[in-house]
Amino acid sequence: MSDRTPTPGTGALTAPPPDPPPTAATAPGPRQRHRADLSASITVFLVALPLSLGIALATGAPLQAGLVAAAVGGIVVGRLGGAPLQVSGPAAGLTVVTAELIQVYGWRTTCAITVLAGLTQFALAHLRVARSALMVSPAIVHGMLAGIGVTIAIAQLHIVLGGSPESSVVANVRELPQQLSDPHPAALSVSALTVAVLLLWPRLRGRFGAALRVVPGPLAAVVLSTGLAALAAFQLPRVDLPSWSSHALPGLPEGPVLGLIAAVLTVMLVASVESLLSACAIDKLAAARAKRTGEVPVPRADLDRELRGQGAANMVSGALGGLPVTGVAVRSSANVRSGAVSRNSAIWHGCWLALATVLLVGVLELIPLASLAALVMVVGVQMVNITHIRTVTRHREVVVYIPTAAGVVLLGVLEGVGIGIAVAVAVALHRLAHTRVVHTVTSATALGPEAGGGADEGVHRITVRGQLTFLAVPRLSRALNQVPAGSPVVVELDGSFMDHAAYETLQDWRAAHEAHGGTVRLAGRAGARIAEPSAVHHCTPWTPWRNHQCTRPDTENTSGSEQPERRGQLVGGVRNFQRTTAPLVREELARLARDGQKPSHLFLTCADSRLVTSMITSSGPGDLFTVRNVGNLVPLPAEPGAERGDDSVAAAIEYAVHVLRVGSITVCGHSGCGAMQALHTGGSAPDALPESLARWLRHGRPSLDRFAARGETEPRLADRPVGDEVEALCLTNVVQQIQHLRAHECVAKRVAEGSLELHGMYFHVGDAQAYVLDATDGATGRAAVFTPVRAE
Repeated sequence: MSDRTPTPGTGALTAPPPDPPPTAATAPGPRQRHRADLSASITVFLVALPLSLGIALATGAPLQAGLVAAAVGGIVVGRLGGAPLQVSGPAAGLTVVTAELIQVYGWRTTCAITVLAGLTQFALAHLRVARSALMVSPAIVHGMLAGIGVTIAIAQLHIVLGGSPESSVVANVRELPQQLSDPHPAALSVSALTVAVLLLWPRLRGRFGAALRVVPGPLAAVVLSTGLAALAAFQLPRVDLPSWSSHALPGLPEGPVLGLIAAVLTVMLVASVESLLSACAIDKLAAARAKRTGEVPVPRADLDRELRGQGAANMVSGALGGLPVTGVAVRSSANVRSGAVSRNSAIWHGCWLALATVLLVGVLELIPLASLAALVMVVGVQMVNITHIRTVTRHREVVVYIPTAAGVVLLGVLEGVGIGIAVAVAVALHRLAHTRVVHTVTSATALGPEAGGGADEGVHRITVRGQLTFLAVPRLSRALNQVPAGSPVVVELDGSFMDHAAYETLQDWRAAHEAHGGTVRLAGRAGARIAEPSAVHHCTPWTPWRNHQCTRPDTENTSGSEQPERRGQLVGGVRNFQRTTAPLVREELARLARDGQKPSHLFLTCADSRLVTSMITSSGPGDLFTVRNVGNLVPLPAEPGAERGDDSVAAAIEYAVHVLRVGSITVCGHSGCGAMQALHTGGSAPDALPESLARWLRHGRPSLDRFAARGETEPRLADRPVGDEVEALCLTNVVQQIQHLRAHECVAKRVAEGSLELHGMYFHVGDAQAYVLDATDGATGRAAVFTPVRAE
């Protein structure tokens, strides 16, 4: 949705009143809500049915156990849980744990362990410790899930090939060559069709493909493979659902006490972490959907209540002979995408599963086990998430991820998580203990007169990179003791934390050094002076004028007008800068005044007041050479002999490219752009606009023409559909203005040399979300994709 709306019938650039908050008047009525939940529940039921059977098959449990857990998870957690749109049931993340418990203790004791794990979850929820589960390093969680995924995939591969899995990953890998040399053609055919449908189903295009995608991919894969097995009369093992009268219920736990306690804690830990992480992820999906559609947002998850609901479901599921229950991301995301608006969708999906266990037994027994194995194998492979691997690599956490995954694969889930925690602690200690302390000597003139000393006197610079804790004090002391008495010193703390031991060491040395005639200046990474440990890199939230006490206008001094003197805001803001910010940036600005500006970037963006370039790029003085105009337009160069148009943008481009020698140029558009709204509603020369503004907007006509001719190459957002036509025009305008940049001779020459890069960017004001452009060349014949920039 746009952030601003033009007046109907005009291209006016005036800002409308803010959107009203969601109310009962704008919310869907009870009938619409029930219809949405009913439709979503059927979709989730069709996804959950084959997955529940497949997960039960992978664990070695009775197949009814998967259906029991799915029904209980839907009904009990749906009613008692704290995440309204989350759907719970048997999950792939617990498959390896449950399979091992069944092998060691048997099925009846495993059910009892599930009950005890649920009781533990229920107790922890009353202690309100749900948020504590999220403290586990994401690298450990992702590594655990990846290890479980590898274990599942390798085990199910044997069933896919027509054989039987072994008891461990090592044994499965050892027997795999023999299994590959003698595959079962019927099982392999059914499995191959299942995998092909699962992978190709989301990629179906066109109207026919959209109609087919109404059927969930897992259901389509199982139905088609079952049809193939029936038509070809394959003799394959199929789903066996014996009479409920012979269904096994839990018995008294039998086995060593410590082993049973470890089993209960493992099930509790994996189920809790997976459920709570899934609840947080579904919150984000639901919030994104609400912003996109304008619907009333669903309340955020109450994690303690969700943990309580999960505990109750595990107690009920275990008591009824079902698998352990946890929040399932696949079903939950399907629930959100299908339009669910309340917890009724999860409850109803559980009811449909309960009915299926009674009414569809004959149909379910037609399904080949090879098809379910292939389905679970694909789920296991997808648990090794490439995005997660890239994320942990960027954060230098791959050293935790790999040992965790390997430990889960080779030793077990509990052992793998233990290894991951140990490695994570070791890595943290290593980083704390290996803070870099560098001692250099520079010219005093390079640091300005505040550093002390004359032009020929050396200034000693101690740079500390990393966290300054007691573990780094010995290295810090050695570096400080190398500074001659009476010398000027600058100590730069390039970290986010300094503990008391380091602070005392630094302050004691400073007092002694200054007592011998030296000068010491402590500075942070951005030039901020450091006085206390808590002040190191302390950042306060950015505040608009209207919320600054120091910049509010003087309502008593109206100067004869009924309106307060607005000049007071500007002067108050400047006064606040002189008091709080100027002392911190004065040294850097003095250096820029002396050395001249050397920006690396030309940033061309809109004049809209909501677009604060330094805030969204975290840039400071001397970083950006900024050009702002209405609509972030780049007028095309005038043809030889033609009348000259506006030269201000061209002059700035030539100055940045020729004189400043910037290395890159970025065109940044934004949501709710008034210029794009005016173009969209009134074309290139809206009659309602002032003459100069209408003449300026003619430079946006190529963007409007490109938008009108859009097709498969229309720019798009990577994480969500484009909100409306105005947002689509804003994206198209960024791509078009980059093409205009290429038309400037100085830009084209340096781009051809490889010394200048062109970039696109889009900022959604309402979401405070920046997007960068993946493709800028419209001649490629493919859509330009704007990818969201995520916090790392």
